[in-house]
Amino acid sequence: MHDRSQAIVDGQLKNIHYKNDIHYTLQMCEWLFKLIGMWPLINSRTSKLQHLLSIVLIISSFSSMLFIIIPSFHHIFFVEKDTAMKLKMLGPVAFCFSSAIKYCYLGTKGRFFERCFQHVRKDWKKVHDPNYRTVMLKYAAISRKLITACAAFLFSGGLSYHTVMQFVSKRDREENSTYRPLVYPGYDSFMDTQPSPTYEIVFSLHCFADVIMYSAATAAYSLAAIFVTHICGQIQIQIAKIHNLVKDKERKSGERDPLSLIVHEHVQILRFSKNVEDALREVCFVQIVESTMNMCLLEYYCIMAWRNNDILATVTCATLLISFTFNVFIFCYVGELLSEQCRQIGENSYNIEWYNLPATDAYDLILLISISQYPPKLTAGKIIELSLDTFSCVAKSSLVYLNLIQTFTEW
Repeated sequence: MHDRSQAIVDGQLKNIHYKNDIHYTLQMCEWLFKLIGMWPLINSRTSKLQHLLSIVLIISSFSSMLFIIIPSFHHIFFVEKDTAMKLKMLGPVAFCFSSAIKYCYLGTKGRFFERCFQHVRKDWKKVHDPNYRTVMLKYAAISRKLITACAAFLFSGGLSYHTVMQFVSKRDREENSTYRPLVYPGYDSFMDTQPSPTYEIVFSLHCFADVIMYSAATAAYSLAAIFVTHICGQIQIQIAKIHNLVKDKERKSGERDPLSLIVHEHVQILRFSKNVEDALREVCFVQIVESTMNMCLLEYYCIMAWRNNDILATVTCATLLISFTFNVFIFCYVGELLSEQCRQIGENSYNIEWYNLPATDAYDLILLISISQYPPKLTAGKIIELSLDTFSCVAKSSLVYLNLIQTFTEW
């Protein structure tokens, strides 16, 4: 019976469902990059209108973040004298500053991301075995779940902190004042933000910037999740082919040597892994530094809110703490997953019944086993290797810095 999941295209057997599969894999990433105006930078096949809208959105997004960063830093370092208040203001402003840096990196790395996306699309086009396609769909579903979880934590905690908590927290209810709060300080030196419509405009700009910041953070997570889970799917396909070597010892004349095909595809996986590392290392470095600092500050905010019996502030800060902890865990987890999966090729090459293969084929497996001893790694700026050990170090470092902050503020 003819397999309707594949067809001959340009002389090669290809997956006829590749358009739907590519859309399923990249859909959430595309949404996020369109939201922050970056999609035309990583996808050259866009219209002039999309490019124009992208330029307008990028300028608006970056300007809104500068609208927060410049006055807030001026207020923290030159106006505010109370150390406790400085620490309270520093967390949101530092997150905005690191988000602006991350936003710039996402824009400047557009061509690297496009190269990785092209590789993903090529793999979806050429997969013709329904079983292998199922493996790739399984890992694409995992990436979508990871992205959804990251977005849910970030947006729920972040938007709650920037909107609801500012108006209904216990501190504001106890103040007998008509003062309308803003998350980011510093505008009093330049203008009066309390009268309408100035307050509404400033507050709306803050909300717009918040959406851009959390979308940029989620977009960075989506890239790591999509690329690494795609690599994992390709590795599982190679492992399945390695196990089929013994079963398919005899091949028809004219067919390509299956072992040479496995080695060729393994080399392609390693090259793709190198491209992913080149594309994400700066973003990962910013994320590790940002998460360590934010986790430390949020732990401090949770303690202060708990001491003040402010339940809403405690829950909101705890949600944000879980969010940043989970998100740095995702980066470290995908780094660990990448190295572990690549090692499995060598382990499975040895565990198959290689002694039943022709001697020349059995000798050739040594190459795969040797290469797998040096798996590709995802790093933060070529300085920090992303792994579960790194996540443990980040968590411990945040607690160390928390103790320093408490000692400094109580001194």
